[in-house]
Amino acid sequence: MLPLVDSHCHIDLYPSPADVVSAAESNKVYTIAVTNTPSVYSYTAGLVHNSKFIRPALGLHPQLVHLKKHELSLFRDLLKDTRYVGEVGLDYSAKQTEDERNQREVFSSILEMCDGYENKILTVHSRHAAGDVISAIGDNFRGTVILHWFTGSIKELDRALSYVMFFSINTAMVKTKKGQSLINQIAKNRILTETDGPFTKTVNRVSQPSDVNQTIIELAKTWKMDVEAAKKQIYSNFKNLLLS
Repeated sequence: MLPLVDSHCHIDLYPSPADVVSAAESNKVYTIAVTNTPSVYSYTAGLVHNSKFIRPALGLHPQLVHLKKHELSLFRDLLKDTRYVGEVGLDYSAKQTEDERNQREVFSSILEMCDGYENKILTVHSRHAAGDVISAIGDNFRGTVILHWFTGSIKELDRALSYVMFFSINTAMVKTKKGQSLINQIAKNRILTETDGPFTKTVNRVSQPSDVNQTIIELAKTWKMDVEAAKKQIYSNFKNLLLS
């Protein structure tokens, strides 16, 4: 049985994170366990210390920059401990100019730090800020970028694809007209699956990493292929990402 891939899941925010870890291990779900602040990274790293399938990611969520900007120095100190970075990025949904400026400064610093390592894998938030996110990363960034739950324009998507970025897709995306439109424009080899759990639901319950299988079922319909072939495609994409 091929493993599944959940490239964006907030394991530390579930009521019982240890149970989520155990289930992901049992179901063979390669999972990037994102964090929202550097100060919780060590907790998440401890949760998955003995895991074969789960890796902790070091994050500083854009919506928390106004509260946690001072943790940027801790981010720098911890970055050597993991190849995975997230959740980071920009979020302009609040439409507050000063906050957006702070977010850009922090994101720019994070990108500069990661670029120095050359092999970091970033899962990036871009709500209402896709253009600035893509511009900040550019086409010379020495790392690999996954745009998580992308909701930008087709033009922005095309630019991200030209910069060789990946896109992580969840069930909420495959069920909307805009999400389907975006998915149809993305090359199959640039798509990964995610849950963004516990912030999404699958069959009226909080999503678990193994629920990416539901997204694969929907992708298989879009791609007009059988489910096992779609699962193989996603797993192949993830392996290629690790090698990039």
